[in-house]
Amino acid sequence: MSEIKQLDVTIMGREFRVACPVEEETTLLQAVALLDEKMHEIRGSGKVIGIEKIAIMAALNIAHEYLHVDAGGFDIAAYKRRIDRINQVADAALQEQSELF
Repeated sequence: MSEIKQLDVTIMGREFRVACPVEEETTLLQAVALLDEKMHEIRGSGKVIGIEKIAIMAALNIAHEYLHVDAGGFDIAAYKRRIDRINQVADAALQEQSELF
């Protein structure tokens, strides 16, 4: 059984405490960032008013995108995690190089 961690996250300026397995923390934080970004985009359009309606529209947009991605068998979240890891490795290598000079 995996360890469960409590995380405090912020979406649209509101604080939420959520539980997730430790090994899923990064993915959860990515999901929070995606949801927050979508909700800000919807609010910024000025077409939808009310936090609940904005949340529903964001959920529908994300679900729609997921269904299109899933239909092709392409796991974008896995690729994003791989890209993030590559960026971390590259940043670490560049940091070591800058310390040489």
